[in-house]
Amino acid sequence: MRLIILNLVFVYLNLNLFSQNAEEIIKKAEDMIKGETSTGTFTMTVVNPDFKRTVVMESWWVGNEKALIVIKSPAKEAGNKTLKIKNEMWNYLKNTETTIKIPPSMMLQSWNGSDLTNDDLVRESDLIKDYDIKLLLEEKIQNEDCWKIELTPKPTAPVVWGTIYYWVRKIDFLPALIQYYDEKGNLHRTMSFSDYKIMDKRKIPTKWTIINNKKTGHYTEFIYNDVKFNVKIPDRIFSFKELEK
Repeated sequence: MRLIILNLVFVYLNLNLFSQNAEEIIKKAEDMIKGETSTGTFTMTVVNPDFKRTVVMESWWVGNEKALIVIKSPAKEAGNKTLKIKNEMWNYLKNTETTIKIPPSMMLQSWNGSDLTNDDLVRESDLIKDYDIKLLLEEKIQNEDCWKIELTPKPTAPVVWGTIYYWVRKIDFLPALIQYYDEKGNLHRTMSFSDYKIMDKRKIPTKWTIINNKKTGHYTEFIYNDVKFNVKIPDRIFSFKELEK
């Protein structure tokens, strides 16, 4: 009997350690690509069977709490901006000099024509806070050994996805692939990471590809042109004065 109890305790402790390690892996992967703050420029290319559109943007981020994104080109869209403060979001259109608050009814619409929605930007989840995290197995992605981790939402978490599968590279704790499923188990979106380079003394995936699994031939690429992490960003950046300047 004592041996059985000891074995059960051993299994319990190892399961807890397994879970804790999974959380640590996800936290490290998220921290590596985000930092406490970041600022930089990136190129977004939206592709579907009918057209291809390329936009250059500049952004400022403070964790998941605040963001300002400004379109730099093409010229006809330059000056359009998106401001995010916690769970609220506004768009500024330079041509008409108008600021529009995004209502709940528009949250699931495309953000800037991409395969991200307004809701994705506004409710960017704290994965550690919102999901139960379990390490499933190890497998190769793009010839790199990765941990495959399952994330299922906690009962009260305000999230869209029913399940997320997240692959993290063992060599550097950087994300390799993320799949997003709805509550019925249907795959909606696949995000792959590539072109790992050193930027601001930090190794990151500089190309993010978001594939819309519900619409054939629809995908969006984000490519970092430059980025700086953990820099001091003035609060005025996230003000309406800055948005409408």
